[in-house]
Amino acid sequence: MLEIKDLEYIYENIIYRYDLTLQKSQIAAVMGSSGSGKSTLLDLIAGFLQPSKGKIILEGRDISRVGIEKREIAILFQNENLFEHLSVSENIKIGLKKSVDIQNILKEVGLEGFDKKSAQMLSGGEAQRVALARTLLRGSKILLLDEPFSALDEKNRHKMLNLIKRLTKEKDLYTIFITHNKEDALKIADKLYYMKDNRLMLQP
Repeated sequence: MLEIKDLEYIYENIIYRYDLTLQKSQIAAVMGSSGSGKSTLLDLIAGFLQPSKGKIILEGRDISRVGIEKREIAILFQNENLFEHLSVSENIKIGLKKSVDIQNILKEVGLEGFDKKSAQMLSGGEAQRVALARTLLRGSKILLLDEPFSALDEKNRHKMLNLIKRLTKEKDLYTIFITHNKEDALKIADKLYYMKDNRLMLQP
């Protein structure tokens, strides 16, 4: 279980408050207006920001004060941040210290045979799949998605949403998905949260 309990972050005299509970293989969608504190939640979970109080508990272990590299967390942003001068395979392997089966992970994200293709030749949807493949290879337990598909057309966006839903189940991930699109949220989320009045609230 992933538990965010009484978590608070103070910025410019505004107190942001978060409570969230997620079971393994579940997806939580987080919605709210721009600047409401949605991305701050992901930054706190990832360790980019430190809370003023509260806990982030992953499977019984409080990770709210441990280093970023020890949190077993992967994050995917809207900008896929691929190196265009490198191949798909080279992009995926950046930063990895272990040998990996590139073909297998590419098959999982629907890009079988793309390993030698140049990143600059990819479509927007393909580039996000490569970024997702790179993220999944980190062996993380928590997957954080900060509006990663908002720039994609409807067809590719729906493909990526279905892929995230499938991989969350297959790999027993805890997935938190930030979006402005309620249709997307309802499509894949097991739980729907809203940021309102600087507080994260579960929708019934």
